Amino acid sequence: MSDSQVAEGQVTKKLGSSRYESVKKSVVTFLGVFLCLFTIFEVNYNLLQPQSALAVFVGIGLMLCFLSYPISPRLAGRPWSKWLDVVLAALAGLTCLYVLVQTEPVFSSTWSGGFSLGNRAGSETTADYVVGLVGLILVLEATRRSIGLIVPLLSIAFIAHSYYCYGSLEYGWPIMPDWLLPHAGQNMKDIVSTTFLQSLGVFGPAATVMFKYVFLFVIFGSFLEMSGATQFIIDFATKTFGRVRGGPAMVSVMASGLMGSLSGSAVANAVTTGTFTIPMMRGARFPNHIAGGITAAAASGGALVPPVMGAGAYMMLELVQPQVTFLTIMKAAVIPAILYYFSILALVFLYSRRLGASGLNSEEIAAKKLSGFEATVFIGALGTLIGLLVLGFSPFRSVTGSLAVILVFATLRKKLDISPRARILAFTSFFVVLILHQFTANLDPDSVPSFFRTFLASSWVSPQTNAVSAQLTIGSLLESSIVGMFGLLIFGLTNPSWRPQVVTAFTKSAKNGIALVAASACVGVIIGIVQQTGIANDFSSVIKDVVETNLFLALLGIMVCSLILGMGVPSVVCYLLMATLMGSLLGELGVLPLVAHLFIFYFGMMSMVTPPVALAGYASASIAESPIMKTSFAAFRFSLVGFTLPFMFVYRPALCLLAPPGTDLTWWAVLHAVAAATVGILALAAGLAGYMRRPLGFFQRALMFVSAALLLAPISKIGESNVGIAVDVFGALLFFAVIASNYLISKDPEAQVEPA
Repeated sequence: MSDSQVAEGQVTKKLGSSRYESVKKSVVTFLGVFLCLFTIFEVNYNLLQPQSALAVFVGIGLMLCFLSYPISPRLAGRPWSKWLDVVLAALAGLTCLYVLVQTEPVFSSTWSGGFSLGNRAGSETTADYVVGLVGLILVLEATRRSIGLIVPLLSIAFIAHSYYCYGSLEYGWPIMPDWLLPHAGQNMKDIVSTTFLQSLGVFGPAATVMFKYVFLFVIFGSFLEMSGATQFIIDFATKTFGRVRGGPAMVSVMASGLMGSLSGSAVANAVTTGTFTIPMMRGARFPNHIAGGITAAAASGGALVPPVMGAGAYMMLELVQPQVTFLTIMKAAVIPAILYYFSILALVFLYSRRLGASGLNSEEIAAKKLSGFEATVFIGALGTLIGLLVLGFSPFRSVTGSLAVILVFATLRKKLDISPRARILAFTSFFVVLILHQFTANLDPDSVPSFFRTFLASSWVSPQTNAVSAQLTIGSLLESSIVGMFGLLIFGLTNPSWRPQVVTAFTKSAKNGIALVAASACVGVIIGIVQQTGIANDFSSVIKDVVETNLFLALLGIMVCSLILGMGVPSVVCYLLMATLMGSLLGELGVLPLVAHLFIFYFGMMSMVTPPVALAGYASASIAESPIMKTSFAAFRFSLVGFTLPFMFVYRPALCLLAPPGTDLTWWAVLHAVAAATVGILALAAGLAGYMRRPLGFFQRALMFVSAALLLAPISKIGESNVGIAVDVFGALLFFAVIASNYLISKDPEAQVEPA
């Protein structure tokens, strides 16, 4: 072969590859936009059967996973690998399409025996089983590609366990020992039916939570960023803490707390805020690994901050039994979240004094101009969300209403590259659709085709709202605003000036959310088997037999399991799985249901800063250009209080503004718990930083740790003696004694500052 022929072949190969990438990009963009639009529309109007809607949601998510994540990084460029991705994506779409067709009444002519897929459990056809088996394998593979091996291997372990239990009874295999929790088990057909064909597994509770709550908040966060509200958070934090010693670090803590509350992703939060704040901290004399550690610790706690809690609050609405209200969850989470960030700020301040770290200079602070527009967007979006939730509207409608507010404001943002004509038309389209929809309240529903009745203003009021006039009016306006928002989105996608902004926000949402979609589907496999076999109750019983009545051992075991599992899976997925397996155990040991779920949720978040696999630490280390392990351990140190807080509010539910059954919540109990926690946090921060007014000696640091242990370890009884208050008082006195000695000895505190 001549050199010219070789060169021609290489050019052809490159052209073919570029054509493939271009087509794939277009397909991924289209699927991402469709997934976001479908989610917003379906969760509000419920036009499909629940399993059908989840089939569309999961199917598109799996397709995007196969097109976005290669089979292996080393094989990503191989032609056969690319076509394998296409084939698997197509199969994922077809398997979920099959579930849709066999579930939706409009396709009833294709149903076997006239029964839908959900109504022929145990009597599925061969085609059902083949599709289900292929779909199950695709779910496992998509999850492996997107988040790693841990969850797929767990799913396979549960499948193998169930099948072996069946084989031990049916085929005479050796009986499992009791500690492996034997049960009747299932054959392979029943496993496929449970996990993929019915509404317990892939299209079950985990996917429902992801569909109705989590993914909506991913979209919410992307459009909030488009509106410029995230920049306001950075600027506001800079103005607030910039001049304080160690101000850049405090800016990072505050910004991460505010942004993390909305995003729910510790890694995304660390990357977003760290890009701005880590260089600022390095300029203020913070070592690289410390700057990265502070960012990771603050980013991981964002999902603990109400009202949004990274959609955690809304998952609890579905999972906590007996059910609780949104306001109850928000009130329960607020004091622990404040204490967590207070602990980081205290440690940062003392560490800054020890390093001699500076604040930002006046020029840097003056350069940060607070935009009234961006502030209005942030306050308006968050205020709308909280207001609607307080009024009793469902979370998904509240988020959608807040999203409508963001989009309306985005049409007015000057920094967006949109023509003035497009802005006017977009703004007008929203209000024209809103006003026209309000007139539908006067229409007789019987005169309107059944398909359109769902969209009438008169037919829509959240079932959770009280039937009072003000709420009915707000409900009607909310519905009209949501319809107007769809008009605005359609205009944005069809207008050349607006299209890039809207498409970018949707594709970013899809990119950030598809791994969660695959993970929730895979967790659904575990949940389906657990619910079908009853192994969760057996699992809780075994653990309870081990710990007996020792609540602390049970809490410690759940903490370890959550941290280990959370190292390899997204935090929300970790919470879903652990709440399913162990939520009931804590209730049996006397822990309040909501407190038990908060305990599990906290440690799912804390896994992001737990070495050796601290994903938030890894993200921060890459920005800070510091060693990964060194940064991860720094993050662990700055977030140490986060590992003690869950134990505190289990033993002291007053921190969550709750009282044990049969007792009343008193302000004394709340003040006592908060005061003990606050002083304990300060003692721990001083011990870790080794500094107050001047460096603490070895003996003084040891006494600070003792004081923190007495205050943060909620000792209420020793034997039959109630010594809780005495222990707290002694711990507080010890803390103040060390402070007094540190301040009295120091005559020239500024001379004691250690160099960085």
